[in-house]
Amino acid sequence: MSTPSEPSEPSDDLDAITRERRQLINLAYRLLGSLAEAEDVVQETYVRWYALSQQQRDAIASPGGWLTTVAGRICLDLLGSARARRERYVGEWIPEPLPGRTEWVGGGTAADPADRVTLDESVTMAFLVVLESMTPAERVAFVLHDVFRYSFAEVAEIVGRTPAACRQLASSARRRVRAQRPPATPEARRADVVRAFQRAWEDQDIEGLIGALAPDATATGDGGGLVSAALHPVEGAERVARFFADRARAVPGISLEECAVNGQPGLVARKDGVTVSVLAFDIAGDRIQHVWAVLNPDKLRPWTAR
Repeated sequence: MSTPSEPSEPSDDLDAITRERRQLINLAYRLLGSLAEAEDVVQETYVRWYALSQQQRDAIASPGGWLTTVAGRICLDLLGSARARRERYVGEWIPEPLPGRTEWVGGGTAADPADRVTLDESVTMAFLVVLESMTPAERVAFVLHDVFRYSFAEVAEIVGRTPAACRQLASSARRRVRAQRPPATPEARRADVVRAFQRAWEDQDIEGLIGALAPDATATGDGGGLVSAALHPVEGAERVARFFADRARAVPGISLEECAVNGQPGLVARKDGVTVSVLAFDIAGDRIQHVWAVLNPDKLRPWTAR
């Protein structure tokens, strides 16, 4: 004989739902290239979850899958409008740089580990810049399938296209990545190259800077119209070298510190203890191919000095 059961707890375990936050932040950052926007997407995703009735939540077989689908669709919508916003952006737009885990701070205290973005090859600055060249649908299909291993049937539900169409989108995106991916350079060697660039920059040694740069190297700055930065990429090793040497003379008192930027060797520039720029590098062989310097203070908040 059965006995009356006690009132059941809500089926959506708060802890289980909250544990999805890390996955959602990782996904949204790769899709948008902005930690601030990724956090907004995750917040909106949770708002929509808790806007459902308990009965509606109970009917969802996979809360994690539902959250990912909603977050993916929000990102897809944002990517569609981002191009128009970035056309109005002052100067070049560079994805928001992420500190390594030991540098991760926010509001003066260490961030919740669940908020950290996993740092692997799919979050390097070079990879994110390639993603910026894709259409929104290509980017979403590629990141969901190739990075997060979702099936094309699942991707199709988010993108709103057939699985076959999503397969084609991911294939097109994959070709872009392969075409722009240089041969892998060991991390220790990458660090040595960045260190040589740093020493030459500090010494205003133009020949040393040229030696650290590939002949066709480019340097791109992002000030967002809030601080001074080159409006267009600087091209060619000598021009890039002279540009950085001139910056060192124009802004004395800058200290350079080696750090991990999106999981790769990089530099952070500080003045009077305040982070004023974060530099990410793309290295091919023994030379720097690309330098990305983020100066927009809105993108440097995770780098606030402790």
